[in-house]
Order: sequence, then structure tokens, then C-alpha cells
Amino acid sequence: MSSVRVIGDSDFETEVLKADQPVLVYFWASWCGPCRLTAPLVEGIASSYHDRLKVIKMEVDPNPETVSMCKVEGVPAFRFFEGGEVKKASEGAISKQKLEDFVLSQLSA
Repeated sequence: MSSVRVIGDSDFETEVLKADQPVLVYFWASWCGPCRLTAPLVEGIASSYHDRLKVIKMEVDPNPETVSMCKVEGVPAFRFFEGGEVKKASEGAISKQKLEDFVLSQLSA
């Protein structure tokens, strides 16, 4: 079972901004080839760090409010939130190791 939660604009405040633990938000699009390659990596991060990290998946096209607020300009994109604020951001395709480094750099900060 996946520990990645799929949400929309209406859930963003509750699930991300008011979360009591760090949150990795993965922005993707159905038409994005690199997103299809990145999705399994996100699932892996969610499984590996489920006890310390909430992982959220948001499709960009139906969620323009959050995309604008998070300044997402391309997909795939990642935003690491803690305490309701973006602590780190990344856009573009990313390797498994770079994604893990991205997450760990924030979890251990």
C-alpha cells in the first residue's frame, strides 16, 4: 500500500501547511514523461521515510492555486515543507540518489 497521499488545492492548507511533521510535495502532470519515471522514486521515499515524513502528490493542471503559491514552473517538481514554509525546492527530473539526498538534507537539518 502506498503511503503517498494525493491531494488537491482544497486540502493543501490542512495536509501541508498545518502538518505536524515535514512534508515532501511532489508536483507532476499526466503529460510529463519524466514524471512517469520519477513517480516510483517518490513511492520509495514515502515507504522508506513514512515515520518521519509525509509525502504528498499533486497534479499541476487541476491545482493552479497551489502551483502558483509554490512557484512551480516545471514538472516534476519537489517542495519540502516544514512548519508551513518551503525549506527546499527542486524542479526537473531527479535521480533516486539525488531525491534521497534532497530529503535527508532536510530531515537531518
